[in-house]
Amino acid sequence: MTEPSGIKVNYEELEQYVRALFQGAGVEEEQAATIARHLVLANLRGIDSHGVSRVDIYTRRLDYGLERKKTTVHVDKETASSTLIDGGNGMGIVLASKGIEIAVEKAKETGLAVVGIKNSGHCGMLADYTQYAAKHLCLALATTNAPSNMAPWGGKQGFFGTNPFSYGVPAGEEQDIIFDMATSVVARGKITLARKNNQQIPLGWAITKEGKPTTDPDEALDGLVLPVGGAKGYGLAFLVDVLSGLLTGAAFGPYIGSLYKDLDRNQKIGQFFFVMRADLFEHMEEFQRRIDQMIREIRQIPLADGFEKIYMPGELEHEKSVERKLGGIPLTGSVLQELEAVGKRYGIDCPF
Repeated sequence: MTEPSGIKVNYEELEQYVRALFQGAGVEEEQAATIARHLVLANLRGIDSHGVSRVDIYTRRLDYGLERKKTTVHVDKETASSTLIDGGNGMGIVLASKGIEIAVEKAKETGLAVVGIKNSGHCGMLADYTQYAAKHLCLALATTNAPSNMAPWGGKQGFFGTNPFSYGVPAGEEQDIIFDMATSVVARGKITLARKNNQQIPLGWAITKEGKPTTDPDEALDGLVLPVGGAKGYGLAFLVDVLSGLLTGAAFGPYIGSLYKDLDRNQKIGQFFFVMRADLFEHMEEFQRRIDQMIREIRQIPLADGFEKIYMPGELEHEKSVERKLGGIPLTGSVLQELEAVGKRYGIDCPF
């Protein structure tokens, strides 16, 4: 798939407009700002499938009353090193942002912490949350389950979602390591974005409902995505659902509502964060010195044919964010039209 083409928009202006759209939908200013910052960050990192292309469906679900316009964090259970949050069908990005803040705060006090969230909505890009932890000198693992669209290895009926997970590792002088992946070959949102942009998808991303390979995003969205690494991806997807769904009391597998198709019921998604201080065993300076050493030594490994550089996990996304902060975020015509249409619903002029 090619880089999205069309106009390029300043990220700060885009964030300001998206914040206004969510306020127009009835979300209070602080929570609207959290959502807007998160979505634009996804675009900055080149994860356009999880960026402002989600504004239309998020605001429609707010309009339909499927997610609360004022998200309230209700603590269901708590210990010195753990918190279970009942999101009450609030906005997933707001809930997850608060969840990682709680996890980091507790980890700083006790050394490590676990936070679970149930009755949540789609929480966007997990890298945002592990990046937050890394900036606060903590290691973090984040998971979220998702609507059923991937069969268990050997099956032909969907049970698991794309079930992503992310980790963050704080470095010293080097860039923090931020890794984020779906347990499917590709996040379903990338297929949705391809359909919006009238693009085909690569073979190997998904199969039709008859089980045949396809490059048609419509057929893929009616069919199933494929697990990354076959049985290994299935095993990871299983663990993500246990941590995010079963452990927290959230829905799991086929019991999760679809973001796009189920416009008559809540999603009841779950999120899970495990956070620990980077100096839990070693002094912070020693840990950072050694992670920097590891990064630098990996970069010195001789390159295989066809490669120009060895990238650290998340480094490509970091480079993309630097590039897009300077040169603007590309928006395709279809995504821009959606943003304009959302603005019209709330009487807000699109500035682009």
